[in-house]
Amino acid sequence: MFKSYHRNQGFKYKTCKNRINVVNYPNVYTSEQGCPINLVGKPGQAVDISIHSPSQYICANRERILPDWKNQPSFWVVIVLQRSRYQLVESTPTIEKEKERLREKFMRFGCDVAFNLRDRSYMTDIIDPRTGYPLLSHPGQIPHDDTAVVKALLNYPVLKNKCRVLIHPNWGMAVYPSILISEAPPTIIESVTKSIAPMHGWQEVGQESLVTS
Repeated sequence: MFKSYHRNQGFKYKTCKNRINVVNYPNVYTSEQGCPINLVGKPGQAVDISIHSPSQYICANRERILPDWKNQPSFWVVIVLQRSRYQLVESTPTIEKEKERLREKFMRFGCDVAFNLRDRSYMTDIIDPRTGYPLLSHPGQIPHDDTAVVKALLNYPVLKNKCRVLIHPNWGMAVYPSILISEAPPTIIESVTKSIAPMHGWQEVGQESLVTS
């Protein structure tokens, strides 16, 4: 579907099913709004980003998972899915190194987005994919479960083995999930994402480049 040497970065902007897709070098678009934003960057893997209302489980257990957010009237969950170079089924030195690479990519991008939103006075935090605890606020009694949240909000199946693995509809088990949360409106999150993208070497391209690649 995409050229192997392109970076696929997809941002899905979802209040319910509003989508921003970044593919082959990030392509970002909101499907329901019909406003495609296509980005291209250095060669790399695809990324899907979507913005959702929190799941019922997060709402019911907010104080135990995100204690600093217990009095927050509303917030959004930003799912970041990175395409891995390998199927993340087994635990080998190569796969663990790949997971760490993808974690670092998310942390760099997520921190840029989070601090930009925080500078605008929007409470924002990043969940460390390794620990499940928030990076910019106090940890809760139980860790956040990125895989469970993606399953609940995107309805992606999960393979249960020694560790649960998401199954992406296009990438299979070559997917690395990460989560960012913010009280900023989805339109602001989208705007900040677009402003941060060039800092990561991503440039805007036409939608047709993604379809034909």
